[in-house]
Amino acid sequence: MDPASQPRRKRATLHRMVMDQHVCPYGLKARDLLRREGFEVEDRWLTTREAVDAFKVEHDVETTPQVFIEGERIGGYDDLRRHLGKPVADPKATSYRPVIALFGMTLLMALAASFAVYGTPFTIRAGEWFIAFSMAVLALLKLQNVATFAMMFLNYDLLAKRWVPYSYLYPFAEGLAGILMIAGALTWLSVPVALFIGTVGAISVFKAVYVDRRELKCACVGGSSNVPLGFVSLTENLMMIAMAIWMTLGAFGLLPAWAHGM
Repeated sequence: MDPASQPRRKRATLHRMVMDQHVCPYGLKARDLLRREGFEVEDRWLTTREAVDAFKVEHDVETTPQVFIEGERIGGYDDLRRHLGKPVADPKATSYRPVIALFGMTLLMALAASFAVYGTPFTIRAGEWFIAFSMAVLALLKLQNVATFAMMFLNYDLLAKRWVPYSYLYPFAEGLAGILMIAGALTWLSVPVALFIGTVGAISVFKAVYVDRRELKCACVGGSSNVPLGFVSLTENLMMIAMAIWMTLGAFGLLPAWAHGM
């Protein structure tokens, strides 16, 4: 084919920070997106703070990177996505994605552990591990910033409202119960802890969401999440209650015969 007859590639100019101590990640994402969309990219580096400041003044912009397509300024990375008709995530929007990712991974962990121990992923122990792993990981997320978790937790937990230190103790109690249940050790401790915090939590969530009709963020996956309070947090607490009851029945030999197999 005659090169002259080929359609001309779209051209874009990208101004982004590339310094010894910092390479702008949004600049890298913008360049990658432009290339994947078939643009010929003129990649212009801003290598000093002086160059960045001068560029901002010249083009009357507050941030970099900045993308120009066929001479027209499009804006930064999010502006580029909008220009190309691609979705832009809203950091303030509610989302169940963290919860789906968490329970998806803990389920796979439980199935993997069951396969490693019993040679098959589908065992009763895998179900127990799923709940215990979930409790441990949920506690881990809360423990990343206990103060932020406690602030959200105080919005709805009935016991924490009466005794504030409980909001700080809760993640440690949940984590302890989860780890002990994974190990199958000290059932006399893990069961009462899980049963207590699960029951208080379930009652608190049910009252806040289904009785008082309050719209709150859930503290279940840590204080920085945008997961709405409701079904997820209630499920977390009901899982702890169910696990505690299940282990209690097992301790007294009251489980059905099929539950004693793998």
